[in-house]
Amino acid sequence: MKCRCTWCGDNPLYIAYHDNEWGVPAHDDQHLFEMLILEGAQAGLSWLTILKKRENYRKAFHSFDPEKIAAYSELDVQRLLTNPGIVRNRLKIASAIKNARGALNIQTEFGSLDAFLWRYVDGNPLQNEWHSITDLPTRTERSDAMSKDLQRRGFNFIGSTICYSFMQAVGMVNDHIVGCFRHAEVFEIAQHR
Repeated sequence: MKCRCTWCGDNPLYIAYHDNEWGVPAHDDQHLFEMLILEGAQAGLSWLTILKKRENYRKAFHSFDPEKIAAYSELDVQRLLTNPGIVRNRLKIASAIKNARGALNIQTEFGSLDAFLWRYVDGNPLQNEWHSITDLPTRTERSDAMSKDLQRRGFNFIGSTICYSFMQAVGMVNDHIVGCFRHAEVFEIAQHR
């Protein structure tokens, strides 16, 4: 039996996310934008709740295409507020629209969302060596800086803790515990990108 980070428990959806996605360096702008929105949507909820709604989010939010989301009107907000497949919180929905506009501005200024976000780790994933899930931080100086910069650019639901969770999810940091089978695998993936 494989040793995993204990946070994924025994839920098959959580295990698949842990084993195949969490911590793997991601550089696709649309995926990075998706994860920013989903991490913000998770505020106050469990990540498993968001994972269960992820496909619904993709359908409701045009596969996280920031150009389409940036053009959403009040009619779109109303459509989303009546969609039981997503978190129906007006502030979080408005935040997704505002953040889409911010992402487009970043792409114009930096060439890509990827180039902007990965600056916070100098383009290279940080390889941590935690021995227990209790060792993992919830925020760092880097996530503080990312959060402040994104907030200054008009983003919402993007505090330092959300930014750090995002950094973990998209592989900017390898926070699999050392005893987890994915720690070494994610390290190897990062070395060959």
